[in-house]
Amino acid sequence: MSLGWTGSVKSGRFRMPHGDLKKPLLQRSRDMEPLISEASGLVVGILGTGDFSRSLAARLGNSGHAVVVGSRNPKHSAGLFPESVEVTTQQDAADRADLLFVALFPEHYSTLTSLQGALEGKVLVDVSNADQLNQGRPSNAEQLAGLFPNSHVVKGFNVISAWALLAGPRDGSRQIPICSDSSQGKSTVIQLCRSMGFTPVDAGGLSSARDIEDGPLRLFPSWGGPVLCSVCLFIVFYAYNFVRNVLMPYLSEGENLFYQLPVGMVNSTLPAVALEMLALVYLPGLLAAGLQLWRGTKYSRFPSWLDRWLCVRKQLGLLSFLCAALHAVYSLCLPMRRSARYFFLNAAFRQVKEGIEHSWNEEEVWRMELYLSFGILALGVLSLLAVTSLPSVGNSLNWREFSFVQSRLGYTALTIATLHTLTYGWDRAFQPGSYKFYLPPSFMLELVLPCAVLLGRVGLELPCISRRLARIRRGWESGHQVHFQLPGEVPNGDIPEDISDV
Repeated sequence: MSLGWTGSVKSGRFRMPHGDLKKPLLQRSRDMEPLISEASGLVVGILGTGDFSRSLAARLGNSGHAVVVGSRNPKHSAGLFPESVEVTTQQDAADRADLLFVALFPEHYSTLTSLQGALEGKVLVDVSNADQLNQGRPSNAEQLAGLFPNSHVVKGFNVISAWALLAGPRDGSRQIPICSDSSQGKSTVIQLCRSMGFTPVDAGGLSSARDIEDGPLRLFPSWGGPVLCSVCLFIVFYAYNFVRNVLMPYLSEGENLFYQLPVGMVNSTLPAVALEMLALVYLPGLLAAGLQLWRGTKYSRFPSWLDRWLCVRKQLGLLSFLCAALHAVYSLCLPMRRSARYFFLNAAFRQVKEGIEHSWNEEEVWRMELYLSFGILALGVLSLLAVTSLPSVGNSLNWREFSFVQSRLGYTALTIATLHTLTYGWDRAFQPGSYKFYLPPSFMLELVLPCAVLLGRVGLELPCISRRLARIRRGWESGHQVHFQLPGEVPNGDIPEDISDV
């Protein structure tokens, strides 16, 4: 089976703890109760000689396992594998191996039916992937189980590439979902997976193979909504800025500002999208808290749309960081534009011509200094949030540290980004000249949602609300009381007592 990897497999020696592979079959246990007590004692077979098979053989060999590969043409395929791996016929590999990886394309499974007798009672690991998303059809593993009903068919190792098999778990946690209807077969594969340095995940029965096979076919399954949201926000703010700052001046005054479309308009739109996306990260948490306060319990399910929203907050935050980073790059490039140098030179020439000695504006200087400072701080905190979203970093934090970073620092980033926008606008919201064509500046539209989120967060921090919310999240329910009888009390003397705070 090939997964697109074309690199070479390094050869190498490994330990063979249980002697020669050519021991007769009857000298090895076949009772399979349990199948194999120690994963290190397995003789592992591989049916197939593709790229994945070569990487798998090398990884198994480096993990200390005896490996035998079954090929339809052993002499032709022997040179593709490490010297320590024996390449033989499929029949011989099926006879000698305790566990076999079926590394063939599903349409070739029927060619193995002649091996049913040799594979009876053995573990078969299906590593194949589907060509398209499953729509009620049996999975490849279920089809293999139908062809070999007397074998222990296990689904696993399909979510890992040939390159990852060679690299091993050094570059991060490598989880491998494993499922089977045979508890013994699944246990054996789980032990083998651990011995190879990977992390097995028990996914249940063989029916779960459909979801496992669909996994590699899904293209960023949790990113569709956040990406669509960011694109829609970009289109809305870009269209608004275009109409207000480019189209209307051209129609009313004949001023040609279309050159701003590639850089200037994009740069004025990106911070709006970044701020709105960051606000959307924390808005569902406020809505969830409000629902819990209104219901007086945490045991009622949220609406499905809120559940989905809560599950994509990480993606929303990363897209917000992307927009903020692009805004910083675009802002650095603004002075490099030919149009910017043209206006700077014209402004300087006009000041000289009019005899203006200096154009220092104390208020404008302070506004720009604060505006840039808040922007840099907001980007720095967002960078920290983005880094902690990486699994390798997040896994090194305990729950309190992770909660502090994602919640406290997250609201800090939202606050600083809002201040960045406020200092950009300064007092222009109160100047009649800012409402060109009766349209407010875009920064006023940007501030509505983040300010609402920040005000909602401040409301939740009020003692009367925060205490009630904390009690609800610790299991308290409004209107529910626990009645108990004190020792020595008569049954009719029950004293109702609310112990929900205990």
